[in-house]
Order: sequence, then C-alpha cells, then structure tokens
Amino acid sequence: MAQYEHLPIYKKAYDLTLYFEQIVRNFSRYHKYTVGTELRQHSREALRLLPRGN
Repeated sequence: MAQYEHLPIYKKAYDLTLYFEQIVRNFSRYHKYTVGTELRQHSREALRLLPRGN
C-alpha cells in the first residue's frame, strides 16, 4: 500500500468521493448527468492529485 493512503487528508477525500457517489445516485436524470458528473470528476481529481502534494 502506498504511503499517501495512510494520510488523514487522503482518507477524508476518499470518504468524500464515496459520499458523492451515493448522493449522485439519487439525483434526477438531468442533474445526474450534468452536475453529478462534475461532482464525481472533481472529487476523483482531488483524490488523484493528493499524492503529488505529498
């Protein structure tokens, strides 16, 4: 396991990403594919960039 996966900020960002996935499932069809897609992409991007900041 990589070292950055033990960081509290990484764990919180991962939890937030999972939370967004659950929330977006309940969006209406229109918002699921517009706003929901953006939320998912940005949360995954933050998760992807955290190891670089480490």
